[in-house]
Amino acid sequence: MAIANLDGLSLGYETIGEGPSWVITPGGRFSRESPGVRELAVELAAGGNRVLIWDRPNCGESDVCFEGESESAMQADALVALLDHLDMVPAVIAGGSGGSRVSLLAAGRHRAAAAGLAIWWISGGVYGLLSLATHYCGGSLAAAWTGGMEDVAALPEWAEVIGRNPSNRQRFLGQERAAFISTMERWMLAYCPRHDQHVPGLFDADAEALEVPALVFRSGASDVHHTRATSEALGALLPQARLVEPPWGDREWIERQQAAGEGLFARWPLLAPALLEWQADVLR
Repeated sequence: MAIANLDGLSLGYETIGEGPSWVITPGGRFSRESPGVRELAVELAAGGNRVLIWDRPNCGESDVCFEGESESAMQADALVALLDHLDMVPAVIAGGSGGSRVSLLAAGRHRAAAAGLAIWWISGGVYGLLSLATHYCGGSLAAAWTGGMEDVAALPEWAEVIGRNPSNRQRFLGQERAAFISTMERWMLAYCPRHDQHVPGLFDADAEALEVPALVFRSGASDVHHTRATSEALGALLPQARLVEPPWGDREWIERQQAAGEGLFARWPLLAPALLEWQADVLR
């Protein structure tokens, strides 16, 4: 484990293996220690790659940060800064769920940083996007509104980032309440569905112009959070995309949520053969 300090922002990370650069970004506010993340990295490293796993700002042992037009855009910029710091540019930028959004924004905002894109569980649809707004921001906004920053810091959703990085508590308390509420409102609005954006923060026109090899895994028809239509739209928009079936059944997302204790990403290592095959076919 290691810590990089980038313009005052500390990020926890680890690299595994040697070779062409990859990075894996998980979803939610889950850390790089979530079951399945490291295991996928090990599989990719065994295929001759150097793989970065990291804690995004507001996750794991990294610092909290409440800047930027959206949380995902802020994390995407932090990712590219970390890749540059580690001399891992360009990299195959890979991720699922929230990690797919961060990956797409990283490539879209910093084209030179991406050797390729690999994405799965792409959040989308009216229900999927609006639920993210309340999931990521609603609790913190309400706590700040009705109480103050002490109340925000006491929320269970922030327990891990404070427990693993105690200095984060003061970062919460140092936030000006009205400015924090404004940030949460701005971040919530970023998730509002738009006719010109399948992925929040990435205009469809910019996706169509993103000339980077991409592997897009089709979402399950049963998945209301990462709709099949969103994955198929990205497969059509990205000019060098290959749309493929995932290595699991249609109800994978539902079953992962029901498998208490196993972790949402526990079966991500099953993606490794398809990722390595695509790399060998397209990127080498």
